[in-house]
Amino acid sequence: MIGMAIGACSLLLAPRTQALNLNPACTLLGNDCNVVKQDKLTSGQATKNIVNNLLYLVGALSVIMIIAGGIRYVISQGEAAKVATAKNTVLYAVIGLIVSVLAYAIVQFVVKAF
Repeated sequence: MIGMAIGACSLLLAPRTQALNLNPACTLLGNDCNVVKQDKLTSGQATKNIVNNLLYLVGALSVIMIIAGGIRYVISQGEAAKVATAKNTVLYAVIGLIVSVLAYAIVQFVVKAF
């Protein structure tokens, strides 16, 4: 479990790379096109990468929880306690999704401002 978390964090912070260009015309023009160039990862880009990936994760979890709440609602058979629990599950999943989208918007604004 810890290994998976470390692997996920390393993917979040990995710098972007450009693909190899194996065009022979590059060497004729004196350009070294066969070198992989890496962009330097700034703190703003790292933050954007982390937030983007977490937003995908939260979105997926929210959809799963909405489906689980819907299934619990259907199989509640009209029992008030089970219906209330199912409705709360769906409600909290939607609230979590809204909060994550707002957090994404705030981070994008702050990163662009600086």
